[in-house]
Amino acid sequence: MSKHFNFKQRLSLALLASSVFAGPALADGIKGAPAPFDKGGVKVALVGYISGGDFFRAFGNGAQRQAQALNIDLRVFPGKEDAALQRDQIQQAINLGVKAIIVDHGQPEALKDVVQQALDAGIKVVAFDVDLNNPKVIQVEQSDKDLAESVLNQAIKDNGKAFKAGYVYVPGFAPLDRRDAVWSSIKKANKGIVEKARWGTVAAPVPTSVAAQANAALRANPDITVVFAPWDEFARGTKLAVSELGVGKKLKIYSADVSTADIAEIREAGSPWVATAATNPAVVGATTIRAAALAVAGQSLPLRIAIKPVLITREELNQYDIKTVEELSAKLPSFGRSEAALAAWIPTAK
Repeated sequence: MSKHFNFKQRLSLALLASSVFAGPALADGIKGAPAPFDKGGVKVALVGYISGGDFFRAFGNGAQRQAQALNIDLRVFPGKEDAALQRDQIQQAINLGVKAIIVDHGQPEALKDVVQQALDAGIKVVAFDVDLNNPKVIQVEQSDKDLAESVLNQAIKDNGKAFKAGYVYVPGFAPLDRRDAVWSSIKKANKGIVEKARWGTVAAPVPTSVAAQANAALRANPDITVVFAPWDEFARGTKLAVSELGVGKKLKIYSADVSTADIAEIREAGSPWVATAATNPAVVGATTIRAAALAVAGQSLPLRIAIKPVLITREELNQYDIKTVEELSAKLPSFGRSEAALAAWIPTAK
């Protein structure tokens, strides 16, 4: 979404999103559930910042399935990488009278005041991978520290403690900032790891935009042998550049997050993308819905919920002949579930 859209255009798009993506009103409640879930049709809004990429699509699908299991009337506002539009959408959700709002990523400084408006209106707020620095907001996050540490330890295992590195990063996004802290710590502890170049953008389409940057960085630094790309869209873009330059035999890419498309790219013959660490985005999406439901029902849950990731290597994917995220969940059970935000009355999503 262009940042040059005026307020009326953004508001019109927000209104369109709220109508086009609104789920049906559901009347059936859940037997034995606390109010208001005993009646059904509880309105919850999912307001995104980024909608492109397999991670966010899978996240949304997982949220939708869990919402259906809970008979939640889920209103989905798709992200367009536009902070002003996301603010407008949160305001629209407030005006719709939702019981809870899930904020999926975003720029904290642009959201804090409108999120406070939601809280002041008695609306529960769950934030995924955006730190709103508000003690009343339930924070759901991947354990980014574990995620970055596991894949970087694999990089050191594969390449030793001394190598020239490229790094893909955009500041201001909570998960990337947490992963960046680990990258800084790893470099400090291993002086032989030298960051030769840094690039990154969230301009859509992200892989194409990153590929152009990576191409220039790798041309200027032909001694780079390892790239840490802590988002799979970053890894895809870097892989495109590596393929264009024909340097895949001497360079390895380590990433975060995973999708079925990523698995295919990692398993390609001669692919430089060798490992990633990830949580199941569908499981994360479902967890945010469960957290919102527990909050609306007035039941206790921690204000910070971290979902542990799993390290996934090409060797493991080939060993178990894993081709899809569904097969990954079946063959690596720790990837396919989370014990977070569960209650006896909450049915699990199929």
